[in-house]
Amino acid sequence: DSACKNRPLDLVFIIDSSRSVRPEEFEKVKIFLSKMIDTLDVGERTTRVAVMNYASTVKVEFPLRTYFDKASMKEAISHIEPLSAGTMTGLAIQTAMDEVFTEEMGTRPATFNIPKVVIIVTDGRPQDQVQDVAASARTAGIEIYAVGVDRADMQSLRIMASEPLDEHVFYVETYGVIEKLTSKFRETFCAVNVCALGTHDCEQVCVSNGGSYLCGCYEGYTLNPDKRTCSALDMCAPGRHECDQLCLSNNGSYVCECYEGYTLNPDKKTCSAMDMCVPGRHDCAQVCLSNDGSYSCDCFEGYTLNPDKKTCS
Repeated sequence: DSACKNRPLDLVFIIDSSRSVRPEEFEKVKIFLSKMIDTLDVGERTTRVAVMNYASTVKVEFPLRTYFDKASMKEAISHIEPLSAGTMTGLAIQTAMDEVFTEEMGTRPATFNIPKVVIIVTDGRPQDQVQDVAASARTAGIEIYAVGVDRADMQSLRIMASEPLDEHVFYVETYGVIEKLTSKFRETFCAVNVCALGTHDCEQVCVSNGGSYLCGCYEGYTLNPDKRTCSALDMCAPGRHECDQLCLSNNGSYVCECYEGYTLNPDKKTCSAMDMCVPGRHDCAQVCLSNDGSYSCDCFEGYTLNPDKKTCS
């Protein structure tokens, strides 16, 4: 049995059937969906699947509550017809939130902690705004995978997908090879992802490693010997920073500053000597001599500098 005992999901496929997707290409998408369903542990108490079809309009082909066996799902998929016309991806994501991820339509209650997952397959650029609606979906706890084919706009895929992007954005050259993603998703959904389950004890970053995990740290931090917690690196250690004069450590990062009499340049790294002899900067009674970020006082001819080094007699 090629089906994995993946953790239960409420999984929604959103497939693009706009004008740019040729009929024979759309058939390839349907084969991809069927093969994906073959790899999943499908059932009422395990993974539930819904399919949505979109172009200028959005059609819920079947929600999460309709089929709980693979044969029925695959049969329903075989009858899906393309909608043609435009590419309203934002509308499709919004419809998923409003009409599919609801308990009435078969999504399990939040208390069950069943991950809500969307896989979007598209070959175009959205003709509506996706950034805000995708952000709302992610905030609502929906994990978004974006699959781009052929002419798909990579920037749009990255705007839609969940972090980390390298695990949620996929690209294939043609619909002919989309099936090769089945094994990618199989790995993603089948491995017991301890990081996703939240059963790890990493302080900052959890990295899945087969059925186990490793801990990591954000930039500017280093993993402690306990292999779980992180400590801020001293970014001001010699060779670590690019400050011209002074480096101030700042919680795993650093900022540059300058000695008195110098000012920080726009590059925020190097320093330039200030002219200390501009009016109001010095306290010389008669003559101010600028000297590389500092100054000394002098007197007009016929005067002598007093011991205070400022006034003249």
